[in-house]
Amino acid sequence: MSSQKFTIPSAADEAPTGAALYARFALAGALCCSITHGAMTPVDVVKTRIQLSPEIYNKGMIAGFRQVASAEGAGALLTGFGPTAAGYFLQGAFKFGGYEFWKKTFIDAIGIEKASENRTAIYLGSSAIAEFFADVALCPLEATRIRLVSQPDFAGGLLSGFTRILKEEGAIKGFYSGFGPILFKQVPYTMAKFVVYELAAEKIINAIGKPKDELAPATITQVNLGAGIIAGTAAAIISQPADTLLSKINKSKGAEGQSVTSRLVQMAGQLGAKGLFLGLGPRIVMVATLTAGQFAIYGDIKRVLGATNGVEIAK
Repeated sequence: MSSQKFTIPSAADEAPTGAALYARFALAGALCCSITHGAMTPVDVVKTRIQLSPEIYNKGMIAGFRQVASAEGAGALLTGFGPTAAGYFLQGAFKFGGYEFWKKTFIDAIGIEKASENRTAIYLGSSAIAEFFADVALCPLEATRIRLVSQPDFAGGLLSGFTRILKEEGAIKGFYSGFGPILFKQVPYTMAKFVVYELAAEKIINAIGKPKDELAPATITQVNLGAGIIAGTAAAIISQPADTLLSKINKSKGAEGQSVTSRLVQMAGQLGAKGLFLGLGPRIVMVATLTAGQFAIYGDIKRVLGATNGVEIAK
């Protein structure tokens, strides 16, 4: 019986191209999003409780942790971990893989010189299209996660919660009632996240004074972390109102015959500006941390997989 050796490709091997390259981008994106969002589950549980029950959870983030653990046990802080990890694995693959694909598509369409001059528009357009398809994959699992967090006795976990929603409410109403607000939240969030990251990383690298391909791997990781923190902070602020509405709309069923749009308008009017920004502080902490982690992990996994030959248009 012959033995085979399996090796992880490195940047020194022949660089992957075409589908092999984008599969690596997608895998790196899936892993970085699943790891970071899964790790932030306790923060997201408390943030969601602050948004949904401000009359109870009104003493800040740290007190929120204590309240949840005291009332329901420490295990409650991991409520929704299954759908979070699974949902963001899928979303990350579409988001990061799609972003690289559409960025390359736009660059090929107009040429690299013109693309470099209009790089902000390319970053925005590529991330918006990628996020749309990513949200189609994410929405059912995000609806299940919010239901599990907001109604702890709804189901025992991902599979039972997913099945109950599908059975009682159907696929469209049960899983995609929040599709409008999730697009409203995630598309501006992702556009801000990628464009601010790309521009911040460009500024940081220019300040270092060396081309990116001459930087040590540890330095690139530090650049990714720093640019990720800046990008995450901007993205959190921009998407906060839609995040609050998404939590609210998935908490319970709408009235018979009521459209998603009318529910959103009604909720926004009831909450007001202050209510729409409930939980912003914890969310900035969460999003800045996970965004920094995502770009650092994404860059490191791409390097391990040898997928470092994406097109760069930064100046």
